[in-house]
Amino acid sequence: MTAHSAIRHGLGYRAALACAIALAVAGCSIPSKLSHPAIRDDVPLAGLDVTTRAGWPDANWWRQYNDPQLDTLIEMAMKGSPDIAQARSRVDSAQQSIRATAAQAGLSVNGSGQFERQRLSETGLIPPKFLGFTWYNQADLGVQAQYDFDWWGKKRDTIESAVDQAHAAEAQHSAAALAIQSNVADTYFGWLADEARIDIARQAVQTQEQLVHIAELRVHQGVDLPDTAQSARAQLAASREMLVTIESSAKIRVAALASLVGVAPADLPPLQPRALPAFDSGLPDNVGVDLMARRPDIAASRWQVESALRQTDVARAEFFPDISISAMAGLSSLDMDKFFSSGSRVFALTPAVHLPIFTGGLLKANYGVSKAQLDAAVAQYNSTVLSAARDVSTQSLTAQQLAGRRHEQQAQIDANERLVAAAQARARQGVRDIRETLGAKAQLLQQRDNALSLQAQALSTDLALIKALGGGYRAGSPDQASSTPSSDSTSNLAGDATHERH
Repeated sequence: MTAHSAIRHGLGYRAALACAIALAVAGCSIPSKLSHPAIRDDVPLAGLDVTTRAGWPDANWWRQYNDPQLDTLIEMAMKGSPDIAQARSRVDSAQQSIRATAAQAGLSVNGSGQFERQRLSETGLIPPKFLGFTWYNQADLGVQAQYDFDWWGKKRDTIESAVDQAHAAEAQHSAAALAIQSNVADTYFGWLADEARIDIARQAVQTQEQLVHIAELRVHQGVDLPDTAQSARAQLAASREMLVTIESSAKIRVAALASLVGVAPADLPPLQPRALPAFDSGLPDNVGVDLMARRPDIAASRWQVESALRQTDVARAEFFPDISISAMAGLSSLDMDKFFSSGSRVFALTPAVHLPIFTGGLLKANYGVSKAQLDAAVAQYNSTVLSAARDVSTQSLTAQQLAGRRHEQQAQIDANERLVAAAQARARQGVRDIRETLGAKAQLLQQRDNALSLQAQALSTDLALIKALGGGYRAGSPDQASSTPSSDSTSNLAGDATHERH
């Protein structure tokens, strides 16, 4: 072995020894890999005694009401709502983050070229008179390549975390779409209810006007006291106030509809009053288990947990050394006439190891931050599950309560209809005057208005229950995400970006 070889062998041995010592020192403080955190696997709805329904809401659940006007409004909202556009932009941003993250992994190749003309100082370290020239040219042309070995999975986990974030953004987009659809339907049905109540309120005003006219005639003839007419006028004023209130509510709902679909009120399609649709409320079977994959907010929270877990792996990988290799090939010459000659060739091969020996506790702090973020994501997930349980149980129990109230309200309407019929029969026979019939009719109109309000509340509760059940959203668990179309398209972004880099 020559002296040069011995020195080189000794330096290599010392470098390897230094690496081994550094790894041993660093290994003493490397945290263990975290297992998957314990999270809820069902929604606590056991023992909820409510009616059941056949199946879950459909993806286009609003079409079950068979209302073309509602279909048009929701279609407009899906295209023009700023909330939907904002949610879509978050999905696009997350997908581009996957590309950016994947592009930083693997092989990178860069080219460079430069030409420099420089004058040497005559009073510098090497005066031009010793070199024989004052001006000189420097030309360089080369290609540099670098490959970072991902032995500890840091780059892979970073990419997977970005993919999980994209899945979460997609679920949040679905949640935003469901919220818009539900709000549009609720506002539209509220407008239909207002229009129907306006018709009842106008009939009530006409009835009270007749009662006022009769009361004034009886007072004028001295049959009744003036207080009778004043009482009738007060009832008429109350009926007119109710009519104004309902008409104002209808106008407000139209403005709200325009805002939800993203247009001016004048640009809304013509809306024609129609009867409120019939519906059946209830919970599907196995709702406590299946709801986990039916609620987009739960799915988004689950993906956030997966992303946070990947980030803890990324932070743990920072404790290990980064190993890379770079190569350079090109041409370099001071003489432009010889720039492309074989003697101007330059080559370099540089393996590199970067060891985190002393960082002042930065790595531990970053790892602690990632663990805290994971704990926060788990807490948020569990909170979302409990919130979903409260939402479903509240809406289903409210729907059941309203169904009972509507049944009793219908019994009151039936009884009042019989009273009106009896009063009309006595008026025709001349036994009683028309005031009894008008009074019974006023009560019947009030009961019908109450029934219509209850029906509108029940329909609004049904919409809220559909939203609480996920509105037709369906996603697999994070472990099975590749089985869903949206997950496939998102996951392919990482593969496409990596392929572009290679």
